[in-house]
Amino acid sequence: MAAPDLETLARQVQRLTDIEACQRLRVAYFRCLDTANIAEMKELLTEDYSCRCVGGDYVYEAKSRAEFLDVTQQGFHSEIVTQHNGHGGEIELVSDTKATGLVYFNDLVYHFRTREFLMGTAVYKDRYRKVDGRWKIEYGEYERVYELTQILPSKPHFTAHWLGTHGKQLPPAASYDPATGRYV
Repeated sequence: MAAPDLETLARQVQRLTDIEACQRLRVAYFRCLDTANIAEMKELLTEDYSCRCVGGDYVYEAKSRAEFLDVTQQGFHSEIVTQHNGHGGEIELVSDTKATGLVYFNDLVYHFRTREFLMGTAVYKDRYRKVDGRWKIEYGEYERVYELTQILPSKPHFTAHWLGTHGKQLPPAASYDPATGRYV
């Protein structure tokens, strides 16, 4: 069997590089969510980014990156702890500038004021697009594999809490509006 020529090797290396770049996107996305790093999150998403997330008792849709970032900035604040972990990324390159992916994830969410605890898993179905030589998430959607929620008897005691010191501070009188998912 003849060794591949340099052009073939270059295409294979580019393909592997593109797959790795796409796999890293969702991992960075989860880190940015849990730390409310809106500036870095913005760089991971295309300007026309949209999403659809279906949980046990909610459907959340964002039609633009700006809308999504606003909701994220409002929802990831000093009175919430979240943990999102993505497991592998099954990336399929569609072209030199388009890809799709499946990313299995699990999450834990603690809302302090409502004492609600959420735990669940889902599979993100992503679309990626290369913009100015850099891969970004163009669209993401999931429907839960499972979701468990319960009201805890008391506020959890965290000895470390990143958003507690780095997140947006809620006014003391703010109350949670389940219809919007925001504190008002």
